[in-house]
Amino acid sequence: MLVDPRVRELHVVDAVAADPCVLTDADRLTSEARAAVAAGGGHVLGEALVRFPNGAITLVLVLAESHLSIHTWPEERRIAIDLFRCGAIDGPRVLEVLRAGLALCDVSLRRIGRGG
Repeated sequence: MLVDPRVRELHVVDAVAADPCVLTDADRLTSEARAAVAAGGGHVLGEALVRFPNGAITLVLVLAESHLSIHTWPEERRIAIDLFRCGAIDGPRVLEVLRAGLALCDVSLRRIGRGG
C-alpha cells in the first residue's frame, strides 16, 4: 500500500481485550506495539511505560512518524490506542496488527485529520 507522507491524522481506538491478562502484561504490550509499528513501516525512537497500582499500563512509543500510545483498564477489560501519524507509516496496518496480536474485540475506530 502506498502511504502519503504528507497525511497527518490521529487514529483513535477503543476496544475490549478477549483475554484481560494482556492488559497487565507490559512485555507483551510493548512487544506487540513494536511489531505493529514495524509492520506499518514505522520506526520506534523511544518508549515510556508506567504501571499503575491496579495493574493498568500506559505505554507510549515515540516514532519517527509521531507516536503510539496505549492505555489499559484491566478491571473493565478495556484498552485505548491512539496513533498519531505524520509521515510514511501505514496507520491502518499498525492498528490491524495490534488488534490481531492483542486479540481485541468490540473495536471502535475513528480517524481525525490534523493540520489542515
